[in-house]
Order: sequence, then C-alpha cells, then structure tokens
Amino acid sequence: MGANTFFAIFDIMSTRPEFQSCATCVSRDISMIRDLSAEEITRLDEVKSCVFFKKGQILFHEGSKPSGVYCIKAGKAKISRLGIDGKEQIIRFAKDGDMIGYRSLLSDENLTASITTLDETHACFIPKSALFDFLEKNPKFSLDLMKQACHELGEASRIITNLAQKSVRERLAEVLLLLKTTFGEDSEGNLDVSLTREELANMVGTATESVIRLLSELKEDSIIESKGRKIKILDAQQLARIGKVYD
Repeated sequence: MGANTFFAIFDIMSTRPEFQSCATCVSRDISMIRDLSAEEITRLDEVKSCVFFKKGQILFHEGSKPSGVYCIKAGKAKISRLGIDGKEQIIRFAKDGDMIGYRSLLSDENLTASITTLDETHACFIPKSALFDFLEKNPKFSLDLMKQACHELGEASRIITNLAQKSVRERLAEVLLLLKTTFGEDSEGNLDVSLTREELANMVGTATESVIRLLSELKEDSIIESKGRKIKILDAQQLARIGKVYD
C-alpha cells in the first residue's frame, strides 16, 4: 500500500466498529458491485476496509498512486484538481454507490485529481488485487466499469467545451441543474448538497464575486431562491434555457 493511501485511510479517518456485508448494503443496487456473484461478494467482505470520513477529509490526493478504490456507501465527495495558478477546479462529484479511483488504478498512473468529502461519508476500500480479480473473472462487472469510465471521459470533454464556449451565466445555470440531477432535493426542496460560493465558482470556472452576482440576478428573476448555502430551483425550464441545456 502506498504512503498516500495509508495516510488517507489511517491518519485522517474515523473508524467505527460497524460492519455490513455488501450483500445487504443499501447502495448495492446502484453500485457496480451489483454485478458480483455471491462468492465474489463473500471475497469482497473478507478484504474490504470500512471507513468513516468527516466532512472535508481527503480520500485520495492528486498525484498519488492508488493501491485500491473506494466504493461510497453513503455520503458525498468532490473530485477536483489544481490549476497552474493553484486554483481548484471541481470536475465532478461522487455520491452513494459510486466507485472512485479506479481509472488511475486501471491505467497504472498517478491520480489526476483529489477526492474530498463534502459531508460525513461512509466508504469501503477495495484493494487492487481484489478489484483486478473481479475484472478478470466477471465480464459483466468489467463491461459496466468500462461504460462508467467512458461516460466520465465524455462528461470531462463536455465540461472543457462548455468552459470554452459558454458564458459564465450559461455555465452557472447548467451547474445548478447538474447539482439537482446529481443530488436531488432535500425535504424543503433545496439542492441536497452544501457548497460554498467559492466551490460553485470553481465548478463554473469564474471568480467567486461573479457567482454571487449572478445568483442574485437569478433570485431577482424568481428562477431560484437562496439562503446561505441553501439553493432552491424554482424554474428549472427557464434555467435550462439560460444554460442552453437540451435533452
């Protein structure tokens, strides 16, 4: 196990004496482990490590070499990288059921992004040896992992294109819709994720002040409501028109 992974698992984590089999995991049906056989689930239970991370803790560091992957049982995380100016750029998010860190593991390359929790997160660490064994022996699991990797590459390409061709207002509208699609809404109708204005600006690719101003404009136009970090989308259709988001 690499030093960075060791640090991520043992230094910043908060462990609890709770264990749950992957067979009864609440996120199994939306995770790629749904393709594993009963025997493979038993093997996974034997080798995995269940970990609790607090908000703001790092699962993987950009530039490190992973020795396994995390499967998120419950929680939220952001995948981000640092630009040449040292500014963070949020690429995408991870949520319940997502497997993270596998693309660098498969390509035998260092991680190109850091993964940081957005709230308390329960994740299971799966060693490289077990993951590769499943890939070699389970064609459906391998295919689903390949499909997911291709989807993420397509999303990365779309983000690059949008940053180059869309205005800041258009990008913000699209980001708000993306957050709704990814995380849904809480019981009060707010986006079920808590992001600072700086984090929103990092996603949009602009200054924090610009995001604050544009959110105020959207609020004045009754397209959204906002209070602190809470944002409620009132008119998704208008937001889609602003962001030029088409089905």
